[in-house]
Amino acid sequence: MKIMHVDASAKRERSNSRALSQHFLERLREEGLDIEVDYLDVTVETPPHVNEAFAIATYTPSHERTPAMKATLAASDALCKRLLDADGLVFAMPMYNWSMPSVFKAFIDSVTRTGLTYVYTDEGRIEGQLARQKVLFITSRGADLRAGSPYSSMDALTPALIAAFGFLGVADPSFVDAQPLQFADQPARTEALERARSELATVAADWASPAKPESASALEQDNDVMALSQE
Repeated sequence: MKIMHVDASAKRERSNSRALSQHFLERLREEGLDIEVDYLDVTVETPPHVNEAFAIATYTPSHERTPAMKATLAASDALCKRLLDADGLVFAMPMYNWSMPSVFKAFIDSVTRTGLTYVYTDEGRIEGQLARQKVLFITSRGADLRAGSPYSSMDALTPALIAAFGFLGVADPSFVDAQPLQFADQPARTEALERARSELATVAADWASPAKPESASALEQDNDVMALSQE
């Protein structure tokens, strides 16, 4: 299984999201999954922020792009290919001021590409191209934004990620959110991290499970329907 693993925390050894994403990959290996990891740290290799040249080039039909336009899009083209080639996507990030780090927003802007990660069908619909990938978001949050908490309405991160990647075809991503961490006492932080690791173990087991074959009874029902339709 080829996994694209993206870290977006400004912290290094003190980063909870980085540690949790590594923990998840280790759990996949413990589950017996043979994984190949394509790693990207967007705090080190930050995709260029959108500028006028990028905006013009990306909406110019590919056969009409000048050499300068192709050069402008080259890094974005490469990132899109890495996403499309992967079987699983693991995105780890902290919540900064209720939303995502700016470096990860730059990543989203770079991989949201017409003709590559989403296409227009003959019927005029937009069709995302990441429908086959398993997707996991691992987030760390200073406050507790779970339902019922005073800050629950201030979570702008989860809906933004669902919207951005839903547009690209990701219908059912997994979320593991470690919270509260910064604005909590030590027992609460320890509990939050333990809860996140437990949830990651569940996701790892799910990713490692082979697709269940269609049951014999279901096949028999399908055969009955086909037989009736031919009568």
